[in-house]
Amino acid sequence: MIPLKALINRNNPATMTVIIIALNVIVFLWEFIQPPYLENTFVMHYAMVPDHLKLTTLVTSMFLHAGWVHLIGNMWFLWVFGSHIEDVMGSARFLLFYLSCGVVSAVVQLAMTLHSPIPTLGASGAIAGVMGAFLVLYPRVRVYSLIFVFFIFMVEIPAAFMLIYWFGIQLVNGVFLSHGFSDSGGTAWFAHVGGFLAGLFLIRLFPNTRRYFY
Repeated sequence: MIPLKALINRNNPATMTVIIIALNVIVFLWEFIQPPYLENTFVMHYAMVPDHLKLTTLVTSMFLHAGWVHLIGNMWFLWVFGSHIEDVMGSARFLLFYLSCGVVSAVVQLAMTLHSPIPTLGASGAIAGVMGAFLVLYPRVRVYSLIFVFFIFMVEIPAAFMLIYWFGIQLVNGVFLSHGFSDSGGTAWFAHVGGFLAGLFLIRLFPNTRRYFY
């Protein structure tokens, strides 16, 4: 289930969302051009490694990605949902909200994988927080989406259904997969869970610059 567009209008340009996307792309390109002998050093220095924790990596890890698919998927979800949350909050508040959700998601993943040597990286925890905020603000807004069931369908789905379904998958995988990671160490499920729950609660603490309707 891939969201294409939330069927709601924005009143303001999503400046901060674009800046965050650009920063993620720039950091990934910088990571990508590192010589092979430095690439692992770069990741281990800026990603969050639970058994060798540096507090700064709670922030820096959310700007790293493991590959093009990881980057593009995250940035697409950020655009679809984040641009509307920024529209409600304003750019400065949105940045603070985004970073706060990312830090909370990293802390939750850290707590569940405390002695793991596997580096955690990616913006998906912070983006999960944006998705949690969208669920609170716009549960009945319909999201134009791609669904793969033998064939590809394009349908309009209520945001509440899509986001709760997504959260359920993260929670089930986090509980039942060993150490909260996928078998390859590729998905930090508890980071997604923690970020989403952070978004649900933190959105209530951030004042809105305009009214929202759903």
